[in-house]
Amino acid sequence: MKINPIIPIWAMALICVLFLLMVRKGKFNYIRQIIIVALLFVINLRPMVEGDDVPTVNQNVDVLFVIDDTISMLAEDYNGSERRIDAVKADCKYIAQNLPTANFSVITIGNYTDKVIPYTSDINLFYQVINSLKGQTRIYANGTSFNEAIEVMKKDLENDRDNYQIVFFISDGEITNDEKLKSYSDLKDHIDDGAVLGYGTTTGGPMKTTAYAGDDDEPEYLYYYDNHYNQVQAISKIDEDNLKQIAGDMDVAYVHMTKQSALDDKLSEIKKEIEELEYGKEGKRGYRDIYYFFVIPLCVLMIFDFIYYRRKVRIK
Repeated sequence: MKINPIIPIWAMALICVLFLLMVRKGKFNYIRQIIIVALLFVINLRPMVEGDDVPTVNQNVDVLFVIDDTISMLAEDYNGSERRIDAVKADCKYIAQNLPTANFSVITIGNYTDKVIPYTSDINLFYQVINSLKGQTRIYANGTSFNEAIEVMKKDLENDRDNYQIVFFISDGEITNDEKLKSYSDLKDHIDDGAVLGYGTTTGGPMKTTAYAGDDDEPEYLYYYDNHYNQVQAISKIDEDNLKQIAGDMDVAYVHMTKQSALDDKLSEIKKEIEELEYGKEGKRGYRDIYYFFVIPLCVLMIFDFIYYRRKVRIK
């Protein structure tokens, strides 16, 4: 058995002494008063006994966002002509709002894969990081690869393996540095749920950016020269084959994002899993509250007191 006091024992003891100093007339009344005070004291101790199949509360839910922040995420083909990156920002916040008790971490994919913030419950810090996503500039961008992300994610997930781990991999799937996509299957055993979220269209969209970070000039659309030295507007297209391969390797769902509500089924599924964790669908050995056994006689005595004094007042 163990105790887990609701308020400090010394404070409750002081309250009980004050109640006992208010001596009631009549031997039976005072004995009843002592019993009531004793029951209050025991209930405050919150006694617990060890047992099996005890519902447990588990709020150790971690959500890892792996976000493609390359220049292609600036393509204007989401819901018509909106930028992919703007939809990503809104959707990441929507996910966080639906998982309010979770901790959040962010890894970004650019020229390098960077862990931007470790797991945190500070939602304002998370929003700041998400708001800072802005794609790459023309001069800085040197091609997209998803292979470096595997080791960064693996290190992050292995260090956090005791928690319920959710991963959202967010990208258009476009690889532009001629590397062959490696397998993400080593991460599968560390992931409890999540999804690969794909942004973009097969038709594609143009990208508008500045030459340098902090450039005050207006962003301009990207162009390149073809084999015949003709200037051609650059178009980024979603590569769902890569995204589906990553999803299959990690054993999570693939969702093509065309509207925010596309997340609802997956979020409902995740929230159901978290609820089962919190309320112990499969109980395990632990400690069970027994204070409510003392609440029953306390209620009986309080009801008796109420009836007794009400009759006494009527007689007078």
